[in-house]
Amino acid sequence: MGLNKAFLIDLRHTLFSLLLETIRGTMNTVLYCKRLFPLAPARVLVLALALTAWAGLGVMALPVPSLAQSPNSAMGRIIVPFAAGGAREMPARAIYQEMAQALGEHWIIESHQGAGGAIGTVFVAKAEPDGKTLLMAASSHFVTAALGSKPHYDAVKDFVPVGNIGTQSYVLLISAKLPFKTVADFIAYAKKHPGEMNYNSAGIGSSTHLAMAYFCRQAGIELLHIPYKGTQEAANDVVAGRSQAVIVPTAGVGVYLSDPRIKALAITSHHRAALHPNIPTVDESGLKDFYFESWFGLLAPSGTPKASVQRINSALNQAISQDVVRQRLLSQGIEPSHDSAEEFEKVFLADKALMTRLVQEVGLKAE
Repeated sequence: MGLNKAFLIDLRHTLFSLLLETIRGTMNTVLYCKRLFPLAPARVLVLALALTAWAGLGVMALPVPSLAQSPNSAMGRIIVPFAAGGAREMPARAIYQEMAQALGEHWIIESHQGAGGAIGTVFVAKAEPDGKTLLMAASSHFVTAALGSKPHYDAVKDFVPVGNIGTQSYVLLISAKLPFKTVADFIAYAKKHPGEMNYNSAGIGSSTHLAMAYFCRQAGIELLHIPYKGTQEAANDVVAGRSQAVIVPTAGVGVYLSDPRIKALAITSHHRAALHPNIPTVDESGLKDFYFESWFGLLAPSGTPKASVQRINSALNQAISQDVVRQRLLSQGIEPSHDSAEEFEKVFLADKALMTRLVQEVGLKAE
């Protein structure tokens, strides 16, 4: 059975990017070797570069089926505003091939990282509203504007909600050095010892920061916030016992659950996660009515025709209805959604109001 068109085009696009990085690295290696071995023949030093170029010809020669049979031959792009391979790209990878097949079109994923996601977001905001450029967005889409900075785009007016891929919850982890077994125990101690304990986050304004700051506010406790550059670094210091607590996305929590140096107290969802049924919700573990979840979804530039939005939404939901796609999402800690475009718009606007309120309530400000 032959490879599908979208996969082949995406493969060539990815390999070409890797080729450029390989050539750059090879050239640096050649220069380094020249410094180490100034008397070596030039033909030996450039051999690797020549081989790389030869390999590149093979990459660019990969056959791609004709686009003629596609009803809409222009290639579609899902723009991820963060680094390739990160948490924002994972749900896009989970759905894009099956969505492309349902559309009968070619789609690829591009990473436009930088400025806390603003570069990729602005790129989509200013793109042609033809249904061929989509933003891989999440709840943090609203945080930059809510923090009072100027991201050069309007988080609501410059976009049209297309489809909700699913929602992700978070897990409260604490150091195993602490004696607490429930959220109620944790809160009770924190109330008696304000400012004594701390928590880590993936950075100021990150979802892990907002979730924990909101938790502290709802619980009426005071913890010292220690921002890190990423979730893994923040969690690792809790594992090592240098910090007391951290909230992490369910997508990355699995690696910590088997580690005896850490405890999973509760999950922030409305119900226990199918992937981690032994972890109670925050609500049932000691803090009533506390929930914190993030959505992952696709946004189009403002002005995209409603017919295009409906068509992509239908294709996305067709993709999510497939067992293989559903399992990919569940393995990432994402509960799949089947919202219509109109339903997703309600989620989108409600989350904007929530994120703005949370940022104001916890007193967050842009650095």
